[in-house]
Amino acid sequence: MKLGLGIYAGMATDDNLQFARQLGVTRIVQHLPGAETFPSATSGVWSYEDLKALVDLIDRNGLKLEAIENFDPAHWSDILLDGPRKEAQMANLQQTIRNMGRAGIPTMGYYFSLAGVWGRVHGPYARGGAESVGYIEAEAPEQKPIPKGEVWGRRYDPDAPDGDIGEVTHEQMWSRIEYFLENLVPVAEEAGVRLAAHPDDPPLPVLRGTARLITHPDFYDRLLSIKPSHYNAIEFCQGTVSEMVGSDVYGAIRKYAGQNIAYVHFRNVVGKVPNYREVFIDEGDVDMYDALTAYKEVGYDGVLIPDHTPRTKCSAPWHAGMAYALGYIKATMRALDIDIEV
Repeated sequence: MKLGLGIYAGMATDDNLQFARQLGVTRIVQHLPGAETFPSATSGVWSYEDLKALVDLIDRNGLKLEAIENFDPAHWSDILLDGPRKEAQMANLQQTIRNMGRAGIPTMGYYFSLAGVWGRVHGPYARGGAESVGYIEAEAPEQKPIPKGEVWGRRYDPDAPDGDIGEVTHEQMWSRIEYFLENLVPVAEEAGVRLAAHPDDPPLPVLRGTARLITHPDFYDRLLSIKPSHYNAIEFCQGTVSEMVGSDVYGAIRKYAGQNIAYVHFRNVVGKVPNYREVFIDEGDVDMYDALTAYKEVGYDGVLIPDHTPRTKCSAPWHAGMAYALGYIKATMRALDIDIEV
């Protein structure tokens, strides 16, 4: 397996990459880059030059860029909304995927959702009162309709007219993702870039009046059947799967990790939707030793990243949380005799 670290917008610096390398990380996942990382983002396409510059920066620090996670909402808003610009935006996404392939980036993670990761609250939910996030039904904000000009909780059009997008059904969302996959998977195959779908977090069937797609691991079957291909894959957020009502985390790992999972968010939670909280990797409902055993049994050889971690009381809470999680993962891999691929 490969050990990775996810970094957020603006975090691709020599210091952070050296931190990753010092902890034994070999792969980087860049989450939701904007114009601070890719100046070309304002054009609707991530240019080859910007992508290659990020690859080279990471490479100079002894690491490899495994994936970019999540398109800029403005790049595919009308694909998500079935709007009048969806064909132009699809052409732009296709060019972005070609540019990623040319730059040598193997995976594009995406989250096909209108509400996105919405409604989570912060609190002292982890061991020792460490600050973390969760979805607590009684504390969640009111589910107001999504205003026009917004997707994924981000404003992409400040000049959008008043009003909201209204209700969106499950079949409408499945129709939209079918358009997305049917048009992008063939380009991804040619470019050598896997498209990897994140499940819905929080995994509620409807949020802010809009239907959600992957709220149980079995729904991945429908997604994978739309365009069967090695390049139509899964971004397996283990924490989100464990939040799902009726899900079997270990069964889902064994079902999909052998060939369908591109990379893994390896984190732990307590509870299930509509009431759960994220905690330290070793205190949640999932036995992470058993989870890694399942990945090993089916021959998973992809990347694991810690994803979110609680914020400890120190001067560098993000770094401390990631260091703790990565150390736990490495030790568990060693106990299971799992080699970490360089």
